[in-house]
Amino acid sequence: MAERARFVRIEEEEIEPYAAGLAADGGEQEPARETAANREAAAAFAICMNAINFGSGWWPTIRKRPGHSGYATMAAGVEDRFADVGSWSAEELVAMDAEMIAAVVGQDPGHPLMAQFAAALRGVGEHLVTEHGGRFLGVPESVNSIPALAGLLAGWDSFADASTYEGRRVPFYKRAQLTAADLHRAGGADLPGLEHLTAFADNLVPHVLRVDGVLQLDPALTARIEAEELLTHGSPEEVELRACAVHAIEHLAGASRLTPAEIDSALWNRGRSLRYKSLPRPRSRNTAY
Repeated sequence: MAERARFVRIEEEEIEPYAAGLAADGGEQEPARETAANREAAAAFAICMNAINFGSGWWPTIRKRPGHSGYATMAAGVEDRFADVGSWSAEELVAMDAEMIAAVVGQDPGHPLMAQFAAALRGVGEHLVTEHGGRFLGVPESVNSIPALAGLLAGWDSFADASTYEGRRVPFYKRAQLTAADLHRAGGADLPGLEHLTAFADNLVPHVLRVDGVLQLDPALTARIEAEELLTHGSPEEVELRACAVHAIEHLAGASRLTPAEIDSALWNRGRSLRYKSLPRPRSRNTAY
């Protein structure tokens, strides 16, 4: 895809110096997303939060906590719920509806994301009940590697993430891979193979790579993004942005001692600074990211 892309190009000459900068700062590791020392609770948070870790195209329309981004607002709501009441049980997830999740994350039940969040959490609950004895740790315990864990989750509707490009299926599996990585970081998946995950293709990582000059976009696409026009999920432009970011990070991993997951975390953290937040990023309303 990177070779055939029409709207996005990787600036190959930027790879070596950019990789050196990433290696120098140690990869800027993203903190593990966990709320408790208890392994089952930590696994519950990693799986549940990543099941609803999408909706960035909707962030301008949601009610944010002071000083919080859209994602941080949702994560804070789930963290508070886990701290105050405990993690959801599998049975509670199966019964989830828009009103319930809206109350947790502080949004209006009628917002389109709430029904989508509820559906994703119900799907998680159904798999836990029917396949893993209602246990969150039953998910990583059923496989023998981090890639296998990501592959298992990718088969759930709650984590489905594949696009089509010129007739070819493109399995990004952003949230499935991120869940596997988060479970590993939280101590819920002591499994080998973390280094075999790709970058977690979303909209922020391509944005950082564009601002930093690693990705070059077609001027018309840049104009659409800067005008804050929503991109159609599955369109060539949107798929190329994600795919070229993944491929660029593979090059960066090859030019450094960092894994793609570590580089993704570094870029995600960079993207939270004012330099990147002050510029419009590509947005698309979908359940992939």
